[in-house]
Amino acid sequence: METYSLLREFADSWMLLLLFVIFVGIAFWVFRPGSRPVHRDTANMIFRNDDRPAPPGEDRK
Repeated sequence: METYSLLREFADSWMLLLLFVIFVGIAFWVFRPGSRPVHRDTANMIFRNDDRPAPPGEDRK
């Protein structure tokens, strides 16, 4: 069996399965039950050092 055919057969079967398992694993990791506080903290990170709201007229330019 030549190299191209061997690599093609491997990519069509096992590599597809491996990439699907990695995708499902990442999806489960992102939506795991304990991740909500982490995502909420990350979303609000840019507002941590704000002491006051923006002056009127500067919020829309």
